[in-house]
Amino acid sequence: MCGLAGEVRFDGARADVPTVDRMTSTMADRGPDDTGLWSHGRVALGHRRLRLIDLSDASAQPMVDPAAGLTGVLNGCIYNYRELRTELAAAGHRFFSDGDTEVVLKAYAQWGTGFAQRLIGTFAVVIVERDSGQVVLARDRLGVKPLYLAPFPGGLRLASTLPALLAAGDVDTSIDPVALAHYLSFHSVVPAPRTILAGVRKLPPATVRVFSADGSSTDHVYWQPDFSRRPEHAAWSQRDWQQALLEALGTAVRRRTVADVEVGVLLSGGLDSSLVVALLATAGGERLRTFSIGFEGRLGDEFRYSDLVAEAYGTDHQRIRVGEVDLVQPVEACIAAMPEPMISHDCVAFYLLSQVVAAHCPVVQTGQGADEVLGGYHWYPPFAQVGRGAALATYDRVFLDRPSAELAAVISPDLLVRDADPFLRGLDPARAWLSTHFDRPGAQTAADAAMRMDTTVMLVDDPVKRVDSMTMAHGLEARMPFLDHEFVELAAACPVPYKLAGGGKGVLKQAARGLLPRAVIDRPKGYFPVPALVRLQGKLAERVRDTLESPEARRRGLFRREYVSELLRDPNAAVTPLNGNKLWQLASLEMWLQARGISA
Repeated sequence: MCGLAGEVRFDGARADVPTVDRMTSTMADRGPDDTGLWSHGRVALGHRRLRLIDLSDASAQPMVDPAAGLTGVLNGCIYNYRELRTELAAAGHRFFSDGDTEVVLKAYAQWGTGFAQRLIGTFAVVIVERDSGQVVLARDRLGVKPLYLAPFPGGLRLASTLPALLAAGDVDTSIDPVALAHYLSFHSVVPAPRTILAGVRKLPPATVRVFSADGSSTDHVYWQPDFSRRPEHAAWSQRDWQQALLEALGTAVRRRTVADVEVGVLLSGGLDSSLVVALLATAGGERLRTFSIGFEGRLGDEFRYSDLVAEAYGTDHQRIRVGEVDLVQPVEACIAAMPEPMISHDCVAFYLLSQVVAAHCPVVQTGQGADEVLGGYHWYPPFAQVGRGAALATYDRVFLDRPSAELAAVISPDLLVRDADPFLRGLDPARAWLSTHFDRPGAQTAADAAMRMDTTVMLVDDPVKRVDSMTMAHGLEARMPFLDHEFVELAAACPVPYKLAGGGKGVLKQAARGLLPRAVIDRPKGYFPVPALVRLQGKLAERVRDTLESPEARRRGLFRREYVSELLRDPNAAVTPLNGNKLWQLASLEMWLQARGISA
């Protein structure tokens, strides 16, 4: 919900309000209902609002709380704001609105930097202290809501999207070579704090960062899930786990109905979104609205399962059909909506789906996140066959896009030289980073380590970012109950064999029996299949060639020409272990850079 922007000066100068206004204006799609600006000396904040909670102007942002001496902006939703409001009112706080933004400000006034731990929801927050001059940033535990940062001479700018920062100017738009290596190795994932641009960083998830008036800062990481078995669960049977997870998911689903507008569901017909529908429908209330998308040639397959669920629960169901159309334009629009370059086919499907759904329903729940926390992907079973010490080597084999030797053959020598140390150690930057992450305690088995990686890193900077950016491009908020932090904590503690049973997510499949049709539970795992991206051909293949052979791409020189030429000779021959098209991976990055107007 919404988009925020700001400028903080550390050199004594006044913040540039027109620049913040320019940044804020780029996010009108994220917040189509209202806009606001605030400045006080060295700090200025901007906000675009999507009205979902307290639709009145009393919850307009930036929000100033004179009694607390605080001003703040919020992107996201605090699902437990009513409970917190009751607690804060009992502590003596008075409220002038009925929304969640004011609750965040009062929570900070009451608990200081510990306020983030009290919040249940998805959020990026900026709070300015009037008296001390401190500026506090916070991001939710699973990084559902983004917060990008760009230092400039004398200060810092921040925004909900990277393109908003580019609109401000003064950004170093050179390519970060370490981030480029991540992108090409880690399936387009660039872990925080890096982005593909050297001059832009992102606040990591579950982090509170406090800036003093002189520009110095401190970080506090307030949450880390433990992927280990716990003593209190030692006597639990498989049935106990099924029941506990179902109850936790039910709580998560109910939390995400908090809104003063209608909440629907993106129903793919898979287990995860179908279970969300079942839990919402059985909780009662008005007739639930559900939405599905299907592509020509696969319409029967796509709608078969979603129809079963819609019929079982009597939802107000809408099928969105995409025919044999030229997908170049939707792909271009999708890339323009990306805060960072991404390669998943799902982006186009979510973009097209959101375009229609936003006209009917401003909030939807989705099934995103279940595969990562409950072992649903096909690459998890190999981890069950190896010891904890082999987790990284197995992850390298089943997930990473290309070996180190190939990475050196892809990237321009100039970019390799600029950050040579990881290569000299025999590791590319992605593998060096992954090695450190996999070595951390708090993951009991190799499979636990892989799921922790995917839940806390890959999920944040691929599936979650994909859904948030494609839905918010149309002013549609997506809520993800499988990423409720309490549900994630419970799923992380669940024994791996229960999760990997039945081809993956076994414990969830068993919990769903009696709630969903058997055909939905036992169906093969599905994805959003966008035909033109499954196999590059026709106009889209021509667009890819034109992009990589363009003068802009040649001047930029990210990739060795001989490597690009080899891929172009047979556009669909080179694929990654996850069956991604290596040519599309290169083209997607270059198309994103050109769409942003970033020159060599």
